[in-house]
Amino acid sequence: MIGLIAWILVVIGGLNWGLVGVFSFNLVEAIFGAGVISSIIYALVGVSAVYMIFMPPKKKVRGGQM
Repeated sequence: MIGLIAWILVVIGGLNWGLVGVFSFNLVEAIFGAGVISSIIYALVGVSAVYMIFMPPKKKVRGGQM
């Protein structure tokens, strides 16, 4: 479950940076304002990225064989 949450937050962060780079539009700040909540979201995205670096993806097993 933690891996899924981390993946979602990393995707949200990546999409936000894409919007910033292409359109100069920060979706997180547009929704939550440039305050404490946005800072918490940015921190959670950063922690999620670090989690994703150190947690290798799990291999899917099909039919009981790897």
